[in-house]
Amino acid sequence: MSETTPEVLFVCIHNAGRSQMAAALLDYHAAGRVVVRSAGSQPANELNPAVVEAMAEIGLDISKEFPKPLTDDAVKASDVVITMGCGDECPYFPGKTYLDWKLDDPAGHGIDAVRPIRDEIDARVRALIAELIPATDTVS
Repeated sequence: MSETTPEVLFVCIHNAGRSQMAAALLDYHAAGRVVVRSAGSQPANELNPAVVEAMAEIGLDISKEFPKPLTDDAVKASDVVITMGCGDECPYFPGKTYLDWKLDDPAGHGIDAVRPIRDEIDARVRALIAELIPATDTVS
């Protein structure tokens, strides 16, 4: 059993929607067993209000979060880099696991359009946790 904590970076263009939801959901479901970061290749000024509302509906308050710029250091520190529509703007470093999650962009959409995106991200995050954290880590 590994003694290291997996580190995951979620990247999208504005770091105002998908990557923020994914980071909050992974942080919540992993309960401290994964280090989580998010960033944007072109960070927005603020989070998408519909994304904040959709997350609040499931009990996660991300209203204090803010879009962060993508840095080489964030990528280097991560074991897994999950991109969500940032294309070739994400730096590549050998030895990292890169995944590309094709998801609709919540930008410019209301809560009704954001909910299914949130739910899809939640399902993917739960599957990711199952891969990152061995089932033997559970208490009998």
